[in-house]
Amino acid sequence: MTRTRSLELPQYAVCDEAAAYIADTLMEIALQFEATHFAQIRRHYQSLRPEPDDNPGQQLDLFEQHPPSTLTRTNPPALNLVDPPSAQA
Repeated sequence: MTRTRSLELPQYAVCDEAAAYIADTLMEIALQFEATHFAQIRRHYQSLRPEPDDNPGQQLDLFEQHPPSTLTRTNPPALNLVDPPSAQA
């Protein structure tokens, strides 16, 4: 049986400068720890990730596959942009 205990940190009154130094120090310790134990941390997180499914039959087909078109494209009619059509009343 695993025992758990709640972590209650006491509230200390510190000045702004002391709070900034403490935060910087804790961040430096965390970064050094992560740099030293990076491979172990990565292995742990990879062990938590499920293995990819090798069976592509489980993949949903979201987009219908259309056979290649046998129709040929025709050139659209050229637009006459120089001479506008005359307005007939």
